[in-house]
Amino acid sequence: MAKKPKNTQKSTTIALNKRAKHDYHLEEKFEAGIALLGWEVKSLRAGKVQLTDSYVLLKDGEAFLLGVHITPLKTASTHFVTDPTRTRKLLLNHKELSKLSRSVHQKGHTCVATALYWKGHLVKCEIALAKGKQDYDKRETEKDRDWDRQKQRLKRHAS
Repeated sequence: MAKKPKNTQKSTTIALNKRAKHDYHLEEKFEAGIALLGWEVKSLRAGKVQLTDSYVLLKDGEAFLLGVHITPLKTASTHFVTDPTRTRKLLLNHKELSKLSRSVHQKGHTCVATALYWKGHLVKCEIALAKGKQDYDKRETEKDRDWDRQKQRLKRHAS
């Protein structure tokens, strides 16, 4: 009997929140599991997820992911009552939860979801402690990015 070829995925990343890097200074990152339903996992495999306005709510010693939109597949939506923006529980250990709650209670700090990715057969969410950027910080970041691009162009043309 021939062996089945392993399913090698090119990228383990499901979705990125690029807006979080633009709007916040990301200070410390954590890896959390997510409690999902079966139709949500199927939709994630199809790449039908949006993290743009997502954030983490810490309540009663637990963490919840809000604002993530997982579009249901047409095949799953006929069998279940689907809610694309339901609140999903994040799975973190006690030490990580206490560190997050201490940091979030400081003025100007929040917790945002930055990425969803596969780790083996499990879906993981990368969350980050973040501090909001001012408009001048955003402009400075954009200037630095433009200058880095310009340096790369000059290096390419010089060699």
